[in-house]
This record gives sequence, structure tokens and C-alpha cells, in this order.
Amino acid sequence: MHILLTNDDSHDSPLFLQMVAKLQHYGRVTVVVPAEEQSWQGKSMTRYGPLYVDQIDLHGYRAWSVTGTPADCVNLALYNLMDEWPDLVISGVNLGVNTGLGFAMASGTLGACFEGNIAGLPGLALSQEISFEDHKLWDAERRFTDEAVQEMSEILDQLLPVAWAQLVHEADPHATTWSINMPRHLRSAELVTARLGRTFYGKCFKQRGDQYHHSMERVELDPDEDTDYAVLRTGRASVTRLDLTVLGQ
Repeated sequence: MHILLTNDDSHDSPLFLQMVAKLQHYGRVTVVVPAEEQSWQGKSMTRYGPLYVDQIDLHGYRAWSVTGTPADCVNLALYNLMDEWPDLVISGVNLGVNTGLGFAMASGTLGACFEGNIAGLPGLALSQEISFEDHKLWDAERRFTDEAVQEMSEILDQLLPVAWAQLVHEADPHATTWSINMPRHLRSAELVTARLGRTFYGKCFKQRGDQYHHSMERVELDPDEDTDYAVLRTGRASVTRLDLTVLGQ
């Protein structure tokens, strides 16, 4: 199995570094990752201006660093950087969940997989729920406490083999993205099939002087029990199939 791995949090994310190491047990891994944080970029691609690509070392693993979006990374990898076509695109682990339609459309993590789908490749997008305090620490200092990293690593150790067995080995190799959202406090090492909730957000920007900065205030959650968000609240990981070909029907 040849895996193309990327994310939207950039290469200094501790969960991304863990994915690079853990995926070595599942196949050959090519890493092409944004040079800087690219959250909320969706499937956007760079239309004007150049992209720069550098080879970097990630704790002993060779990787490509791209001054672009996650979707840029996937397209560049497939058509410019890789000598052989991969079997699968994996994106993540994202720092924060991507539950609900509004956030799925905005997610650079999912956008990378969608770019792979367009090229005919299946995608696996993984997202990890983190606490408000961890979010603040990451935004301010781009780090987590050792305890938080250890907890997230243990969750990934439990769920990655399950995801691989169910979604990679057993699933139809159709060009589909499987979106997995993992809870902070995992109660059961299983993947629960869920639909993408009709979850939307409201105001995203707050004025500071003559500037506007991202500051989300309101989220309209889908209350139904069969949604990805509802499954996450039970302490189980949700898995949602996102098939772009359905949009063309």
C-alpha cells in the first residue's frame, strides 16, 4: 500500500508527526504537507502566485513542504512530485473535529481528500476532538501539554487499526472520503456510522478597530441522534461516507 499523507495544521502538529510514524506499519508513506497552518481552507487551490516546494526532515522522515493549501499539496504530489501513483490519500490527524456540513465544507483536512477523490483516489480524513483549553494553548503557543499528547496518541493507537481494517481493506475502493471524528474521551474502540449533520455556523468575524478577525460566536447543531456530532457525544468515534459523485446525480 502506497499512502499519500497530508494535513491542514502543518508539519509541526504533534498528531501529524505521530501519523507519519504510525503509518509506516501500514505501507509506504509519501508526506506532502503545507508549510504553514491552512485550517478553514476547504478545497481551495492557489490560482495566482507561485508555490514553493522544499524537502524537509520530520524527525528522520523525508517530507515535502508546500507553500499552499492541503488541496494544493495533493495535486502537486500526484502530478508533479511522486514517481508512482498512491493507493490512498490520508489527511490528518486534524486538531479539532470536522462534524456537520458547515465545517466539512470549510475543512482543509477534508479538502485534501476531496482533491484525491477528483483524481480517482479514496480518502481517509481523521479529526481529533480537543478541549477549549488545548485549543487556546495551540493557538497561542502551537503546543500541547505532554498529558494531552499522550491521551490523543492512545486514542489514535486504538482507532487507526479499526479504521484501516474497515475502511481500507474491506471497503469498496471507490473514490470516496471517509471522515472519522474521534472523541476526547474514548469509551469504545469502534467506528459508528453516522450521517453528516446539518450543522451550520453564523457570525465568523469580530471587529477590532478597523480590522476583522476570525471569532466564531454561534453554531446551529443538528440535534438528531444519527449525526456525526451526536455519536461523538457518546464517547465513540463517528465515520461518515462523503461521496462527491452523488453531487453529480
